[in-house]
Amino acid sequence: MTDRDEAFAEYFAARSSALRATAFLLCGDWHRAEDLVQQTFTKLYLRWNRVQRHESLDPYARRVLISTFIDEGRWGWWRRERPQETRIDRAAAPEPSDDRVTLLGALARVPARQRAVLVLRYWQDLSVEETAAALGCSAGTVKSQAARGLDTLRTLVAHPVNAD
Repeated sequence: MTDRDEAFAEYFAARSSALRATAFLLCGDWHRAEDLVQQTFTKLYLRWNRVQRHESLDPYARRVLISTFIDEGRWGWWRRERPQETRIDRAAAPEPSDDRVTLLGALARVPARQRAVLVLRYWQDLSVEETAAALGCSAGTVKSQAARGLDTLRTLVAHPVNAD
C-alpha cells in the first residue's frame, strides 16, 4: 500500500460515518446515503494528491457530497441505478421516535437545495458563510434557502401526508 492509499484509508475511516449521517439527512434513505458517500469518496480519491494536504479537506468532502446529492436529483429516471431485491444481513437501525419519523419524512419532501442548506446550517451547525462555501453560492442565497426550507418544513410537519 502506498503512502497515498494509507492517507486516504485513514481519512475514510475517520470521516465516512459523519459523511454518511449527513448524506442520510439529505436523502432520507440509508442505502442511498451509502451510495452518495461511496460516490463522494470515489471523487475524493481521484483528486487525493491535490487535496490531501489542504486544511480544508472536510469542507471539500462535504461540498463534494452535497454536489453529488443535488446533481443526482437532476438526473433523469433512466440514469438512476435500480437496486435488486436481495437483502443485506445486518442489524436493523434502532426505531426512531414518532417525532423523529415525522421530521425526517418532512425533511425528505423539502426540495434538495433547501434540504442541503437546512442540514448544513442546523444539523452540521455551519455558519452562513461556511454553508455558502460548501454549496458554492452566496450568503444571501443560503439565508433565503434556509428561510424557504424552514417554511416548507413547518408546513409539512403541521400537515403531514399519510402514506396510506
